[in-house]
Amino acid sequence: MSGDALRHIRPALLLFGFAAFTLPLMPVQQLLLWAWPAAAARFPHWYHRTVARLLGIRIVISGQRPAGGPAFIVANHVSWLDIIVLSAAAPVSFVAKKEVAKWPFFGTLSRLQRTVYIDRERRHSTGKERDEISERLKEGGMIVLFPEGTSHTGREILPFRSSYFAAVHDPEIPVIPVTLAYTARWGLPLLQREVPRYAWYGDMDLPPHLWNAVAEGPLTVEVIFHEPETMAHARDRKRLAAHAERTIRHGLVDALHGPVKNG
Repeated sequence: MSGDALRHIRPALLLFGFAAFTLPLMPVQQLLLWAWPAAAARFPHWYHRTVARLLGIRIVISGQRPAGGPAFIVANHVSWLDIIVLSAAAPVSFVAKKEVAKWPFFGTLSRLQRTVYIDRERRHSTGKERDEISERLKEGGMIVLFPEGTSHTGREILPFRSSYFAAVHDPEIPVIPVTLAYTARWGLPLLQREVPRYAWYGDMDLPPHLWNAVAEGPLTVEVIFHEPETMAHARDRKRLAAHAERTIRHGLVDALHGPVKNG
């Protein structure tokens, strides 16, 4: 069998397996949301760990994962794969742009994980959305925000937007910076020219990108949980956002190029 044939068979089989595994579990999660919310918060964590193994995503975790909520997790944004990776790493929900809710299939999955939707184009809606995030934190949730506002190449960090950091109503709630680094393919270092096969940004269409990413083979993603910060220590949301941005940027440089040595 030719290499081209194998390249088409692999994603077809994996995506069929993904659909066959996912579709029966969607009504299960809906029932849990109605009847057992605590279990509904944990179920996507198990589900995404299984999906990561199915798709050949090796997740390497360093740092201290939060044992439970409330926690406000902020991470750099590389790809739709970030959702799988972060949810496999911890039982989290996400903050996402409102357009995600309308995506076929994946929008339903995001709603089942109790995603908080925000409209980045309408500033007057920010206060309401912050209040919703605050309520979820009060419930003890772990909420993930991508403060860059969009996904990117995975090789640099865009400036963080600080508006939603104000959702941390309790000054002692841990704000945890997390670095996502896509580092290897088939166990070999991921080259710069290979990054667009996994990073999803710009005007890339999702279906062909999903197909091609799965076709490319096993991927290694490093998830670095940095030391938590608090609003009480940072004193305001802009300082808190700047600290998180700086921490995640340093973590990305270290993951991709090795720690910088002083002296």
